[in-house]
Amino acid sequence: MSAELHKQFTPYAPKKNEEYMNTLQLAHFRKILEDWKGELSQDIDRTVHTMQDEATIFADPNDRASQESDMALELRNRDRERKLIKKIDETIGKIEAEDYGYCESCGVEIGLKRLEARPTATLCIDCKTLEELREKQVAK
Repeated sequence: MSAELHKQFTPYAPKKNEEYMNTLQLAHFRKILEDWKGELSQDIDRTVHTMQDEATIFADPNDRASQESDMALELRNRDRERKLIKKIDETIGKIEAEDYGYCESCGVEIGLKRLEARPTATLCIDCKTLEELREKQVAK
């Protein structure tokens, strides 16, 4: 999540004995996800317009190569953002199904602080740590 967007929302302050993933918490995370998605969509639109405006044919091969390299990098970034938008949509679907905030692996609560840091998290910190350890072992 961008630092700019992260500054915009106030962290959720649960009340004593408040039920985990109640209506207020779900609404809080839905707002975060929808704002994030909106910001990403604007970035993608801005990039498309910028690339259309800057589509210049340079006579100098070095300038042309530099422009193509910049565009390729920008397109990779936007593709990553499109995939993130898809993940955000899937997460919003979990909120709608009231299945948000619980680990897909073990079923425990992911936790409000972890979800605020990474609203699309699907694993609790313990399961995520184990997954990363397995990935490191396979990579060796």
